[in-house]
Amino acid sequence: MSEWPIDPPIKPMEARVREAFPADAGWAFEPKWDGFRALAWSGTPRLDSRNLRPLLRYFPELTPALEVLPAGTVVDCEVVVITNDRLDFDALSQRIHPAESRIEKLAVETPAQLIAFDVLALRGHNLIAMSYAERRAALVPLLTELSSAHAAWHLTPATEDPEVAQRWFEEFEAAGCDGIVAKRLGDRYEAGERRMVKIKQRHTVDVVVGGYRLHKDGDKIGALLLGMYDEAGELHFVGHCSSFSAADRVTMLEQFQRLEQDASFGEDARRPEMEHRWSAQRDKSWVPVDPVVVMEVSHDQLSGPRFRHASRFLRWRPDKLPEECSLSQLDRASGAGIETVWTAAEPRN
Repeated sequence: MSEWPIDPPIKPMEARVREAFPADAGWAFEPKWDGFRALAWSGTPRLDSRNLRPLLRYFPELTPALEVLPAGTVVDCEVVVITNDRLDFDALSQRIHPAESRIEKLAVETPAQLIAFDVLALRGHNLIAMSYAERRAALVPLLTELSSAHAAWHLTPATEDPEVAQRWFEEFEAAGCDGIVAKRLGDRYEAGERRMVKIKQRHTVDVVVGGYRLHKDGDKIGALLLGMYDEAGELHFVGHCSSFSAADRVTMLEQFQRLEQDASFGEDARRPEMEHRWSAQRDKSWVPVDPVVVMEVSHDQLSGPRFRHASRFLRWRPDKLPEECSLSQLDRASGAGIETVWTAAEPRN
């Protein structure tokens, strides 16, 4: 007999991206957490990623937190690392490491925490068919119990007021929250389905094209490699952009082939070939170009001084000098930290 009223593994319910908040009534809003999505299971502790992979090996310090879950309970949550009162995705990413000794060291130096935002099963009862509003009503007292038993557990704030959610969208960015997730109050939990909505933070910056990668077909641009200058005037690689039409990719290849040169990004600066180890299987060859072309792009999360995901092309900026494209554009938002976010969870619901 299973330890839970639902059988693992289960894919978490997902969200689709929208540019604006839902206009109709009947929604609840929560901060969007910048961490690893996971399902936490009671009993024999297990922590499953959104891709159904076991995470607990990399976060052994969370085992005691899972052990305080009531029998027959499954919680939808986010694994996060908090540094200096803000979410630290870079430190979290470093926790996924093959060496046991490294895992044990980082478990002490950068311990993870759990932020709960849904409950699929509680004390042997299957809650999947219940509405979000009903599941939230069950989650709040559960988290009071869990956070009293182990400090790693936290409850996400939630509100049905879109004006409050808009304020959170603006004020919680400094804490590391990168947007808002909207959930219909009447929705059941649809495992693996995109039933929620996420409104993500996006920022506009000007960047210099420092190189390109060829498309796999070989006759057009695959991606442009983007840079910004530091105070010493050295060009640092910050990310890439590939949101171009097929026709534009062909024309752009002709344009940037005329600008090819031996080097572009600084010798002591971050360069494209220095991308993280998870890209090791990809073709990382690239062609440097004279950094004279400026473009405006939008981006979401940052990982250090670089875009975590591909940026979106907005427009060319022939009116902008390359040296005006500085790394200072990536300065983090200032404002309240994570402790303020926890406070927002207390008086509501």
